[in-house]
Amino acid sequence: MPDHQINPNKWIDLYADYLFNYTISRVSDREIAQDLVQDTFLAALKSMKNFKGEASERTWLISILKRKIIDYYRKINSNKGKAEVRINYKDSDSEGDWLEERVADPFDKTAEDALENNELGEAILNCLSKLPAKQAEVFKMKTILDYETETICNELNITASNLWVIIHRARTAMANCLKENWL
Repeated sequence: MPDHQINPNKWIDLYADYLFNYTISRVSDREIAQDLVQDTFLAALKSMKNFKGEASERTWLISILKRKIIDYYRKINSNKGKAEVRINYKDSDSEGDWLEERVADPFDKTAEDALENNELGEAILNCLSKLPAKQAEVFKMKTILDYETETICNELNITASNLWVIIHRARTAMANCLKENWL
């Protein structure tokens, strides 16, 4: 098995700020964002042996973090998710093991994952189509395409404060729509 360049001793210096900024824009709570980043580093340490080097170290960490964020929202927003957590995690020490094992190898997806991802994708597109055109465009640029605020403002000729109002309204509408149509 080839030795892939991975150095957990440098993760905090190299990636902590990036991962935190990525997370805070999705959970809007500093403590929770910090916890999710710490959980990501811990999960990555546990699954280092699964790192194949097919993506950059940062991309690999982001993939773990994305699953942590999804898992966080499932736990707080979904009765089904809460029930799954109780059923699957009788031993709190091994709570995240299944997650990292699957995240570490992006090609190790079950049929259930694929179906769930397709359903979620369809639900997001459906909810996105219900937004007013400008809200949908701003939401896609900021949340899906990950454009910088300045780029969006320049491209759409809007102020930063206007952007954040639009984003807030779009996210609220998307959350409500997804809650009704997917969760």
